Amino acid sequence: MPAALSILDLAPIAPGRSARESLAASVELARAAERSGYRRVWYAEHHNMPTIASSATSVVIGHVAEHTDTIRLGAGGIMLPNHSPLVIAEQFGTLETLFPGRIDLGLGRAPGTDRNTMIAIRRASASGDAFPQDVLELQGYLRGESLIEGVQAVPRAEGVVPLYLLGSSLFGAQLAARMGLPYAFASHFAPDALHEAVAAYREQFTPSEQLAEPYVIAGVNVFAAESREEAEAQRQIAYRNRSRAFIKRGQGGPEFTDDEIDAFLASAAGRQLSAMTRYTAVGAPGEVAAYLEEFAAAARADELITAHHAERPADRVRSVELTAKAFQE
Repeated sequence: MPAALSILDLAPIAPGRSARESLAASVELARAAERSGYRRVWYAEHHNMPTIASSATSVVIGHVAEHTDTIRLGAGGIMLPNHSPLVIAEQFGTLETLFPGRIDLGLGRAPGTDRNTMIAIRRASASGDAFPQDVLELQGYLRGESLIEGVQAVPRAEGVVPLYLLGSSLFGAQLAARMGLPYAFASHFAPDALHEAVAAYREQFTPSEQLAEPYVIAGVNVFAAESREEAEAQRQIAYRNRSRAFIKRGQGGPEFTDDEIDAFLASAAGRQLSAMTRYTAVGAPGEVAAYLEEFAAAARADELITAHHAERPADRVRSVELTAKAFQE
């Protein structure tokens, strides 16, 4: 078993629900995670996605932190090329000042959105090329060792805001290794390069001030319920909803029936979409724990970050609780 179990909360907005309800559910999920012994909960930056409420990621972290006591909270991640490093340093310096010892900062270089929205957030198409330099600039602000003369991030927290690099390719793995930072692989939706990237990261890792040895976090989807049948039903509903959102991509139009969605999933495009969630634990608690143990060993992961996708908030909370209990036995 890996040393730690964590959660990635996508703050999903279920059909017929509001963003306010989604964020309230995120608070309850974090409270359940805190009670159940999870190490951290992360929130991801996505834009122009009607089914995800975590676009203002630092605001969500602060809101959940205000309603919890001990669990670590962070970004999984902030898409750094969408922002200036100084602004992110100010945001997370503020969060660490308000909630000392509880804030993480995971960084990615993807836009987290479509091309038109990239333009709307003022991101240039080549912004990702400067990602390594932007990480160094951000790191300097957080440490009080600014690379820009005369510029500092205020407030700068007294405590450390640990950085994590996120990725789904060799680029992120090699950069994390070179910078001596923990590496989180997005295997919950981009599984293909998992083993190759982790191998490259571990082989090329160079110790740093933050980290002496390589540390790998791997993402995995989870549907845990009292029975396998119940978990499978939750998985089917959630992945049908995901397919609907993928097909519509924020556009209007009629809703697709379950039969139409199932026909899509049986097509080549649908099978490709399904392959993105290859790493999914489904079943009763013992089955989920066994899957997670095997996955962690195969991925050489020090920590698993689990994404619980059941449509109903109460089912997500129960999945979190059952997974933790079985994982600890």
